[in-house]
Amino acid sequence: MEAEANSGSPEDSWAFIQRPGEGCRTVPLAGHVGFDSLPDQLVNKSVSQGFCFNILCVGETGLGKSTLMDTLFNTKFEGEPATHTQPGVQLRSNTYDLQESNVGLKLTIVSTVGFGDQINKEDSYKPIVEFIDAQFEAYLQEELKIRRVLHTYHDSRIHACLYFIAPTGHSLKSLDLVTMKKLDSKVNIIPIIAKSDAISKSELTKFKIKITSELVNNGVQIYQFPTDDESVAEINGTMNAHLPFAVIGSTEELKIGNKMMKARQYPWGTVQVENEAHCDFVKLREMLIRVNMEDLREQTHSRHYELYRRCKLEEMGFKDTDPDSKPFSLQETYEAKRNEFLGELQKKEEEMRQMFVQRVKEKEAELKEAEKELHEKFDRLKKLHQDEKKKLEDKKKSLDDEVNAFKQRKTAAELLQSQGSQAGGSQTLKRDKEKKNNPWLCTE
Repeated sequence: MEAEANSGSPEDSWAFIQRPGEGCRTVPLAGHVGFDSLPDQLVNKSVSQGFCFNILCVGETGLGKSTLMDTLFNTKFEGEPATHTQPGVQLRSNTYDLQESNVGLKLTIVSTVGFGDQINKEDSYKPIVEFIDAQFEAYLQEELKIRRVLHTYHDSRIHACLYFIAPTGHSLKSLDLVTMKKLDSKVNIIPIIAKSDAISKSELTKFKIKITSELVNNGVQIYQFPTDDESVAEINGTMNAHLPFAVIGSTEELKIGNKMMKARQYPWGTVQVENEAHCDFVKLREMLIRVNMEDLREQTHSRHYELYRRCKLEEMGFKDTDPDSKPFSLQETYEAKRNEFLGELQKKEEEMRQMFVQRVKEKEAELKEAEKELHEKFDRLKKLHQDEKKKLEDKKKSLDDEVNAFKQRKTAAELLQSQGSQAGGSQTLKRDKEKKNNPWLCTE
């Protein structure tokens, strides 16, 4: 390779060297240079900046999520106990600054309040998915800024999801399967059996096998401890076989022998939290904090966040290469997307204009039809009014005729009565005169 690199003109040699990974030459050093201190520099810089780690605790109310967090970090985190009366699932986030030796850790614990307490659990996973996506979106928006401050940005992306499984001893609930299936592409899921002292050792072993089988059959991808690093390959490979971890949490210290240990006191005996014969708490702490914390952070960035970022940028129209397999220009992508947006805007504007014109025409037609109906109704009422008026006039005329006829008959009757009374009076006078002249008429 050296002969090939040295052959030809200097320009060819320079062009060959500029392609990394295809012809890099290894040359010996004649003395100490100093770049072997880079790891120390990185360590010092990382220690001075501090670290952050974010844990999401998913599980039903009462499975001991807060107690386990207190036990894991050997402290007492402040928080209020959740009730079973929550109307929906809410995510409660608390951030703490921890210090161990000279290493600072900004720890964020996110708990799901009210998870599994509703009668209808169909959408219980949605607030969790939305919260995780919101943290990805916030980081992506920070990356897309012109002036980025990622070195001081508080990374709120979830690095590990401890999924608490109820110690039923039978199988996973449908809620657990659906939720883990929705989360496995967004976060590193570590399933744990909470309050594992509630079931016996034989039942616990069968329960673990049952859980693993159901996860595989339903295609749920849980976090696997990495085995590519030789220094941790053996322990991580062994611990992968112990998943899900059966844990017990307790902040109460009891004197066992000559030592004070975290334990839970029962009437039938004592369960030691840090005794590997009693539970897998030590394994969980070893794998989560002491061995694989950095890998969890790396997996979150390189796998889950990159998947979200890629899908988001593809939705925005960005691509790595054009149809000719050439690098895609950001300016060209922006212009193409802008033109596409303007075209869609004009199309929508034209559609809205046509829709507006159509609705105006429809409204005009409706108004004309209503006006026509109103005129027809007016004509009908007018004709009806005229007919009623004519009937009333005819009736009035008939009544007037009857009144006139009645008056005429009354006048005639009065005339006849007056004539009759006059005739009767004259006949009476005549009889009286005859009686007076002829007295013999009286005897008759």
